Amino acid sequence: MKNHTRQVERDTEAERETEESEGERVCDECGSDNLVKSDDQGELVCEDCGLIVEGTNIDRGPEWRAFNHSERQSKSRVGAPTTQTMHDKGLTTQIDWKDKDAYGRSLSAEKRSQMHRLRKWQERIRTKDAGERNLQFALSEIDRMASALGVPRSVREVASVIYRRALSEDLIRGRSIEGVATGCLYAACRKEGIPRSLEEIADVSRVERKEIGRTYRYVSQELGLEMRPVDPQQYVPRFCSELELSEEVQAKTKEIITVTTEKGLLSGKSPTGYAAAAIYAASLLCNEKKTQREVADVAQVTEVTIRNRYQEQIEAMDIQ
Repeated sequence: MKNHTRQVERDTEAERETEESEGERVCDECGSDNLVKSDDQGELVCEDCGLIVEGTNIDRGPEWRAFNHSERQSKSRVGAPTTQTMHDKGLTTQIDWKDKDAYGRSLSAEKRSQMHRLRKWQERIRTKDAGERNLQFALSEIDRMASALGVPRSVREVASVIYRRALSEDLIRGRSIEGVATGCLYAACRKEGIPRSLEEIADVSRVERKEIGRTYRYVSQELGLEMRPVDPQQYVPRFCSELELSEEVQAKTKEIITVTTEKGLLSGKSPTGYAAAAIYAASLLCNEKKTQREVADVAQVTEVTIRNRYQEQIEAMDIQ
């Protein structure tokens, strides 16, 4: 016990001496005593001129070198990061579907049969109960619909987190798994600023539009999700791209939306129909005419909606 106490005292004294010596040192370049030790590399650096006064002999990085992303991926020996889009957060093992060994040689018939049995049991034991199986199904549905909609990875992660919160709050009981999963994906699209209309969501879902809207409202209310009204300008780049319209039309469309919104025309109107009408008006003003039917097909609204919003917008803009 005494030996241990003496050792601790010696270590403390050594650390104090090291700190004192560092405090007494000055920069060889500018003579400043404002020296700090970096946390990541353990180097003693002058804050005034940036000179590295003392380096470290310990390299905490990997022992290999890589010059691009593909080399870094091939040499890295760690797995993929955890993700909310998988029921086990990606921490499971995976048996490859290819019947080849580490050298790329085909397996024998006996080994192929063995790997088939192992693969089957691996799938069975990944979920321990019905709750995990349902979560796995719901997250796979979210992933499928997100791929069909072409939304980025961040939206899938947010949708998975919202679904997990709904599951923990017991909001799934009495509702279909597909309906809640679709409502969570719609909420995630709105939160991430990548809006998709209910019609677009319903096209890739296995449930009806009415049920999606009902489930979305229930989940957002129960979880306290703060959803701001969708800005019609967020639809403009995508709609103009599908209609092959120029940047000039996009700029004019945003100007029409901004001016008419300030006059209170957007209140109570559908943002998709409002954006479609502004695009139609801008295409006429910029001599890149598109028919109401073409714009309506892209925005998934009716021609009547475009005509009504178009008349209101040109009157507010005082355009003859």
